[in-house]
Amino acid sequence: MAVAVQLSGNDRVPGIEMTFTENVSLHGARIITQRAWRRDEHVQVASRPGDFRAKARVAYCERLREAGYAIGLEFLEPSGRWVLGPSAAPERTLKG
Repeated sequence: MAVAVQLSGNDRVPGIEMTFTENVSLHGARIITQRAWRRDEHVQVASRPGDFRAKARVAYCERLREAGYAIGLEFLEPSGRWVLGPSAAPERTLKG
């Protein structure tokens, strides 16, 4: 499921990256990124839309054939809610 997110915390390429998830669960997410991340590196994740925020740990980073990387994140300190669509009703949110 694609959800817009903001990533920060990459020591080698500082700044904020706006990108999308490929899927989301209560415990983590797979996110497409232009930056390479190291395993066990800490990342700050914020959903757009919604008020979900989390400190997360990079579980893996895979180079994609097309361009960029896919990273698997494990949420360590989640708060807020994911909004899973433009007209997400309360039953269409994941408690984080």
